[in-house]
Amino acid sequence: MTGAWREGEPPGRRRFVSGVQALETGGTLPFTLAYETWGTLNPRASNAILVEHALTGDSHAVGPAEEGHVSPGWWDGLIGPGKAIDTDEFFVVVPNVLGGCQGSTGPSSPHPDGKPWGSRFPAVTVRDQVAAETAVADTLGIGRWAAVIGGSMGGMRALEWAVGEPERVAALLVLASTAQASADQIAWAAPQLHAIRSDPGWHGGDYHDVPGGGPDAGLGIARRIAHATYRSEAELAQRFGHRHQDGEDPLRGGRFAVESYLDHHAGKLSRRFDAGSYVVLTESMNTHDVGRGRGGVANALGRITARTVAAGVDSDRLYPLYQSRAIADGVAGAEFAVIASPYGHDSFLIETEQIARLVKGLVSGKDG
Repeated sequence: MTGAWREGEPPGRRRFVSGVQALETGGTLPFTLAYETWGTLNPRASNAILVEHALTGDSHAVGPAEEGHVSPGWWDGLIGPGKAIDTDEFFVVVPNVLGGCQGSTGPSSPHPDGKPWGSRFPAVTVRDQVAAETAVADTLGIGRWAAVIGGSMGGMRALEWAVGEPERVAALLVLASTAQASADQIAWAAPQLHAIRSDPGWHGGDYHDVPGGGPDAGLGIARRIAHATYRSEAELAQRFGHRHQDGEDPLRGGRFAVESYLDHHAGKLSRRFDAGSYVVLTESMNTHDVGRGRGGVANALGRITARTVAAGVDSDRLYPLYQSRAIADGVAGAEFAVIASPYGHDSFLIETEQIARLVKGLVSGKDG
């Protein structure tokens, strides 16, 4: 069982581009990337903005849940006519990441032999993912992005675009992210990966066509761990405190309200995501390092020529402020900004008014 979009299902708003990607670890991967667009590309192809999603996001950044899309747009508050990323002015492109599960090639996708990739799916890095995304830009005729914007895992990809393809990025906004995964982030990821791989339904990663379901329990545990790190202690205390879930008593086997909250998010994810993709993408985040093979992080950041804003969240306990400040300090002329919010790491999805101001300031100096 998987929450992945599978070939033959309604495509919704998705468009597709295919290619063959050489991988950092060696070998090649034939791939398809799903993407969605909003707005109109101008004759000079100078008004395109690339938006990169976080770990469990997808290409459906705008719009309702509808046929082909199980969830509503995750950045509806920022993208659209008259909004910060104004689709009356800009052409917005949102790809589903390589290794994902909502139309792009990942473990749930068909291998060339017709069976799911499963355990055969190779390790892909953030650098591989960005290299594959250049096929989307090339297909659309976009030689240079007016801006590349992303948060969390999307921020890693946005940063990699600016480091690896500096001539193709005019402006860069990196939200709640890092130039290199930290020991703390890798440590939080480790029990999530173990939870999925320890589920009897994992079958070594080859569960997609096995009757009786996949590692939903393990994926749910992983989501619970992750979601606890996405919110701040202060918010959880204020929102839930020590309260019991309505009608339940923890002394008699019931749940605390915060446990019910985590259970809810675990169930939601299993209905729209694939455990294999969760593993692949988590490992790509763990290996994220813009300095690999480039003389270190400082040298890599020095390659960026884009107007850059690196913004962190003051209550983020997963991607702390110093990581965003380090990005800004490493890029010539970059701005460091603080998103003031009690909501922790997820603030880059929630605090749309603050992020809108950052976006407007960034794109106001766009290439003509």
